[in-house]
Amino acid sequence: MSLALRPYQPTDANVIITWLKSEYLMRQWCADRYGRYPVTPDDMNSYHQQYIDGQNSLALTLVDGEDIVGYITLRILDVDSAERRLGFVIVDDSKRGRGFGKALVSMVVDYAFSKLGATKVSLGVFENNPAAIRCYESVGFHRVVKYETECYMCLGEIWNCIEMELFRWDK
Repeated sequence: MSLALRPYQPTDANVIITWLKSEYLMRQWCADRYGRYPVTPDDMNSYHQQYIDGQNSLALTLVDGEDIVGYITLRILDVDSAERRLGFVIVDDSKRGRGFGKALVSMVVDYAFSKLGATKVSLGVFENNPAAIRCYESVGFHRVVKYETECYMCLGEIWNCIEMELFRWDK
């Protein structure tokens, strides 16, 4: 493996959207952030133009040589905070089980701590996504009990989020 993170490029959407094989998988990835399935490259790039500014929010693509194998966003929750939040984590479904997810999350967490000065990285993951939960736990994230559980209406069901976090000194 020759893994590297690079800034998301609009042409990456052509590959990334092919990993969303069902609306169920798409909703696990983005909850209600995209209004329809299937997501198109134009949908993804429009979202980026609106929400990813390159300063307070970043979108990163994981490449293995020339192959796009993962995608993730990293944003600041509050300008005065040293917390960064992961989102939209996805790995090429044909390459799952090879450690790309763990590598992607680890690399972005290291970037947040070493380059952005974060002291905490957090994320939310649906409780119906055990593979993602195991991946985050393998990187060192731990579950956090919140006063209120964040939930979304997806596919006619209520999906609950598990809040997870990792502090710099936990690494």
